Amino acid sequence: MQSVTKKRIGILRGGAGKHYLSSLERGGGIISHIFDNLSDRYKPADILVDKDHVWHFNGVPIKPSDLASKIDMVWNTSHPILSNILDSLSIPNIGASSFFYTLENSKEMLREHMKKIGMEMPRSIVLPVYQRDFDGPRERYAIKKAKEVFEKFSSPWIVKSFTPDSNMGIHLAQTFPELVNAIEDGMNSGKSILVEEFITGKVASVHSIPRFRGEDVYVFPLGNAFGDLSAQAGFSAEEKEILSNSAKNLRRHVGAEHYLKSDFVLNPRGKVYLLQVESVPDLKQGSHFSQVCESIGAKMHHVVEHMLERTINN
Repeated sequence: MQSVTKKRIGILRGGAGKHYLSSLERGGGIISHIFDNLSDRYKPADILVDKDHVWHFNGVPIKPSDLASKIDMVWNTSHPILSNILDSLSIPNIGASSFFYTLENSKEMLREHMKKIGMEMPRSIVLPVYQRDFDGPRERYAIKKAKEVFEKFSSPWIVKSFTPDSNMGIHLAQTFPELVNAIEDGMNSGKSILVEEFITGKVASVHSIPRFRGEDVYVFPLGNAFGDLSAQAGFSAEEKEILSNSAKNLRRHVGAEHYLKSDFVLNPRGKVYLLQVESVPDLKQGSHFSQVCESIGAKMHHVVEHMLERTINN
């Protein structure tokens, strides 16, 4: 029996910058997913760029120019500037564009860009980590910041850590005292705090990829942002069409060439608000992405393989 030549997939992760650890985690998840589900056709390789900008291939230092002979394509979970290096070496790659990367990692930049295309986002304010020399007495900080929020937009408010690795809980504050208590909890976490306007309505996560199942842009069935796919039953046909069209429109305006997850709120009047965007699918078992794949009779690795093949053969 003739052996199958496996395609070599480099997963690029790390890189200097504040998203170093999250890139390690995302890249590690892709490596594991390919190894566990697609190892009969693909051979994953770890390409790590450390904080000193040194590239490593499966743990061994390497020059980027030497990668072309070792891999067939790269999935970049690090900064898009590294994709520019891959492009200069004619190495096919999956990754967020510089523009998309900026929008994904800066809500203020995303909000400003959404204004240009007529799509609104909930108002928000970021409260930096408490510093006594700058912010004054600790016991007055939460009240002072709550007043700043109150003056900018009214209740209810969502209060949470500005960074995803915090142990701080997510609070829904409907009164001024609840807002103060939520900010005090954020102070205890030692992280910056995001206070966001709470929009009443149906929350939906919309996943989309290009050139899948014969469609230019394939939009997966709806589900809410908390992982409950059954929530799609709560959307009317008209609401599903509104959210699907919003996701397709958003793709064009954020430069999403590969995968896009869009989190929306659809208020009772049918107005769509964007919450956030993501460029890398969550490949953990039981994830929301896993559920939407199952709902169309597919597995996550079928979609991943589609993304890989489309990039290699593009």
